[in-house]
Amino acid sequence: MSRITQFIQNPLQFLYILPAIIIGLTVHEWAHAYAAYRLGDPTARNLGRMTLNPIAHIDPIGFLMLLLLGFGWARPVPINPRNFKNYKRDDIIVSLAGITTNIIIAFFFSFIYVAGILKWGLGTNTAFTSIIGSIISINLALAIFNLIPISPLDGSHVLEALLVRKFPQFFMFMRQYGQFILLALLIFGAFSTVLGYLINGISSGFFTVAAWFVNLF
Repeated sequence: MSRITQFIQNPLQFLYILPAIIIGLTVHEWAHAYAAYRLGDPTARNLGRMTLNPIAHIDPIGFLMLLLLGFGWARPVPINPRNFKNYKRDDIIVSLAGITTNIIIAFFFSFIYVAGILKWGLGTNTAFTSIIGSIISINLALAIFNLIPISPLDGSHVLEALLVRKFPQFFMFMRQYGQFILLALLIFGAFSTVLGYLINGISSGFFTVAAWFVNLF
């Protein structure tokens, strides 16, 4: 509820975080579609999902969850694994493509954030620090959240590709009930503390690398 309280107390926070959500969700789903296409599956491209147009990707409930709670999801990108040459390898690559892209975006904007503070004198500019900081934190939140091995998140696809032959019944159960388990865990705040800790740790590391690089110039 703290994020909702922040929006009530300072409505500008809504505008500051909105670009971060749109960028994070859009690049995540585009990366899935692009990776699948490069690996031989044109399904997502043919359905108009290999695009950076956010309208094609945003799921209303996932969008609101990300806005209000800090973690959410977009519309799943349709994939036909029968088009892959190597099912297990290619499925894992496609599953991790969105996560990898979110991390790259967060890393890139860490340099902009640090440069803005150290070189451009924008450390006291609330709009700059809030918007760029939100892009970093939201992209890291999406990357970490999607690594959770619970269906329908990307982490579950990776785990299933590796272990489905050993535990087929378990993965059938997770396909059927994973979303309800995930929703229950979200409602009870099971991920909030760990997610916040990981975001802070990773972003601190990114800022350290960015500061070292920026100070070279």
